[in-house]
Amino acid sequence: MFGRLRRWARRHRRAANALWPAPLVLFSLLGVVYHAPSAGSAWPSAGTIGYLLLSAALLVPLWWRGERPREVFAAVAAVSFLQWLAGIDPIPANLSVLVALFAVAAACSVPWTIAAWLVTELGVWLSMVDFADWPQAASLEGFVSASGFVIAIAIAGGYVNTRRRYLESLEERAERAERERDQRAAIAAAAERARIARELHDVVAHNVSVMVVQADGAAFAIDGDPEQAKKAVQEISATGRRALAEMRRLVGVLRADDPAAEEYAPQPGLAQLTDLIAKVRASGLPVELSVTGTPGGLSEGEQLVIYRVVQEALTNVLKHAGPRATARVEVEFHPAEVVLRVTDDGRGAAAPPGDGGHGLIGMRERVAVYGGAVEAGPRRGGGFQVTARLPVGRAA
Repeated sequence: MFGRLRRWARRHRRAANALWPAPLVLFSLLGVVYHAPSAGSAWPSAGTIGYLLLSAALLVPLWWRGERPREVFAAVAAVSFLQWLAGIDPIPANLSVLVALFAVAAACSVPWTIAAWLVTELGVWLSMVDFADWPQAASLEGFVSASGFVIAIAIAGGYVNTRRRYLESLEERAERAERERDQRAAIAAAAERARIARELHDVVAHNVSVMVVQADGAAFAIDGDPEQAKKAVQEISATGRRALAEMRRLVGVLRADDPAAEEYAPQPGLAQLTDLIAKVRASGLPVELSVTGTPGGLSEGEQLVIYRVVQEALTNVLKHAGPRATARVEVEFHPAEVVLRVTDDGRGAAAPPGDGGHGLIGMRERVAVYGGAVEAGPRRGGGFQVTARLPVGRAA
């Protein structure tokens, strides 16, 4: 039951802050009876108005006791002290000091709790002891009784504070244990993927080696023993199919829990560059494509690198160049290298070299696989430029 109440109070803090002091508010309203106007009077008396104003000054700050307990206690204690200086007798709303003391003890550290308790004890002493005829045994006995009640409230608030910190510590430890469990699961999954990747390497290397041997045998026997050459070619075909099936199985395991996993599809290459440029234009970025030279026997991997570099560079232009920017893509095929330039006239000149993200890092890693390099930075006169050099042929 108490657990449900605590959870409800956490979800509805404002409503809980209003409900807890509600009994004190009702008790204070009952005091209006003693300040009611005389019979036949159409207006509230001055005493009634003063009582209501003083009660409001003591009770309204309690609305923020959960968020600012120290400030609320200071405000309530100050109003009570001014009331004592004015010679006004205590009223039911003065119990708000005890509510504020409980709030401080339940939310703040021990030194703050002790300070609030001492201030409350001082207030009790001032309200109960008659300094004109001191010491009086009755006043001292009353002070001791009230002081015990104040101490009990401070201890109750401290217990709530300790209990709350203990529960928060339990929740923190539970969250930490859950994170560690997830990390262990991720580490185990990564280790399993590494093992599968090694197994994939072994499978591919073995089957490719068998295919190379069979191909050499077929080339040797194709003139003297066509039947043997035919069997070798058939074995090459069967080995290739087995290798593909094994690769699909292992790669499927690697992608089993990848939310971004896609269906198997041919990787893009140079032929898809025009489609990429068209898509970027359709998204609102004017792009020009310039191709110089003739590609000479680039592998699928090299074509994929060229495509991905252009794709990532144009994506960065869309993100960072601004609304009215234009871009230009230049692809130069040379005998020893391919040079890519992606330039724009946006606000890249205001950016530091390298965006600190993963785009440029990914481009550099892709090009570095084939021995190339990527340079990126602001251009003179404005804009940004990405230049990638990819060696091909003997240079690679």
